[in-house]
Amino acid sequence: MTIKLIAIGKTDNKQLLALIADYQKRLGFYIKFSLEIIPDIKNSKNLSEDLQKQKEGELILKKLSNTDTLILLDENGKQFNSVGFSDYLQKHMNSGIKQLVFVIGGPYGFSDEIYAVAKGKISLSKMTFSHQMIRLFFIEQLYRGFTILRNEPYHHR
Repeated sequence: MTIKLIAIGKTDNKQLLALIADYQKRLGFYIKFSLEIIPDIKNSKNLSEDLQKQKEGELILKKLSNTDTLILLDENGKQFNSVGFSDYLQKHMNSGIKQLVFVIGGPYGFSDEIYAVAKGKISLSKMTFSHQMIRLFFIEQLYRGFTILRNEPYHHR
């Protein structure tokens, strides 16, 4: 199984980029992982929220294959503790799927088309974080999940 994270909009913060790169490198010891950034929609200030979500949704759908399992990082999704998330990852790996794709949407969330295709939703917190921070938090939790599955000392139970 491979894991892909799709996110809307670039991150300019060099410290965040360095931390994300560090966890991506660490994650590579456990699983094939990729981070794909979809550029911000041009002239989005002239678009309604729904139209912006629709355009972002079309771009997300272009990045998916028919065999991908799509999970949305969504404020209304299921919440896990780190051990529960590692179990969630293990269940997906055991299911035989080829690619598990997580998506961080744009500032207004996801279009109805994306919700229709998704196989699940996960919330990292009831709090709101910037989209750039969520990338780091999520990749760190992926890494933590794999260290839990391998009984490595990164996560202290």
